[in-house]
Amino acid sequence: MTAARFSGYLALGLAALTLAGCQPQSEQSAAPGGPPPPPMVDVKTLAPETVELSENSSGRVTAFRIAEVRPQISGIIQKRLFDEGTEVQQGMLLYQVDPAPYQAALDSAKAELAVVQANAEAANSKARRYQELLRKSAVSQQEADEVLAASKQAKAQIQAANAAVQSAQINLDYTRITAPISGIVGRSNFTEGALVSAQQTTALTTIRQLSPVYVDIKRNAIAATRSRQEGSDQVQEVTLTLEDGTVYNETGLLKFSESSVDQSTGMLNARALFENQDGLLLPGMFVRASLATETLEDALLAPQQGITRTPGGGTSALVVNADNVVEQREVTVSRTIGDRWLVSAGLNAGDRVIYSGLQKIKVGDTVQPLEDGKPANEEQH
Repeated sequence: MTAARFSGYLALGLAALTLAGCQPQSEQSAAPGGPPPPPMVDVKTLAPETVELSENSSGRVTAFRIAEVRPQISGIIQKRLFDEGTEVQQGMLLYQVDPAPYQAALDSAKAELAVVQANAEAANSKARRYQELLRKSAVSQQEADEVLAASKQAKAQIQAANAAVQSAQINLDYTRITAPISGIVGRSNFTEGALVSAQQTTALTTIRQLSPVYVDIKRNAIAATRSRQEGSDQVQEVTLTLEDGTVYNETGLLKFSESSVDQSTGMLNARALFENQDGLLLPGMFVRASLATETLEDALLAPQQGITRTPGGGTSALVVNADNVVEQREVTVSRTIGDRWLVSAGLNAGDRVIYSGLQKIKVGDTVQPLEDGKPANEEQH
């Protein structure tokens, strides 16, 4: 080989080495025979949070008060004085029953009272005269006693006549059927001209007070008992989700929980009170109720996708350590809150839990952690 040819080969070799050194690092690592880059995984760095625990259950709205309006006397309805479906006030006149026979009965009772009052006055006068005659021995003791007894009987008859007048007045007043409570009056089951009676089973109409309203809910018995023992049962707030998925804009208060479990459902019946100022809650409406049960300080919440079941029935999580190496931790979780698990043990604040890309890795692998789409470096946390 001549010196000129050797110099040419040397120049070509140096040029090739120079080009190879100028290639990007990613292309060098992807070259055949080079190590692959660490797999990328999504992580969530755990941080202490304040968490409001709640208990969810189904519920039904019921009226605060319900009054079925019934007649207390018999008679013909002359007038209906309300519009169905409107608000009425306590004491408002709803129906007028024909008062004529009851007015006549009252007049008769008053006349009878006048008669017995006159008789009593005469009996009293006679009793006084007989007492004078008895002192003069002009009449016998027996005669005086009989006259005195007649006077006392006349007084008793006055009391009976007064009671009859009061009873007749009450019956006359009952011809004016008024609203026993304030609320929304329903459909009228009787019209003008209908005969009603005090013994009838069908109500004339029904009034429901809708502000406030109750929401009857079913509670988990264990959770309710624990709340009662902790003394929080008196101040529990309740929020509602309506059938269309919207959250009701008022917060209610839990008023009470039953002391025994409903055997048909295994739940405790409870009742919450809502002001219902906008009138949106109607009796019979189905709602979802959420009861605030406890506030946890420094709680740790892990993504549900990052918590898996182990063959032994436990739960575990894969975390990225300071060297970006995958480790497995056995964890204890208590409940779900939204799309996260509440961690009781096994994880600490600052741990980076892997929740995506799990199928590409195993314990001991080196990974490239990403948080919110950006590299998650341990020294940044």
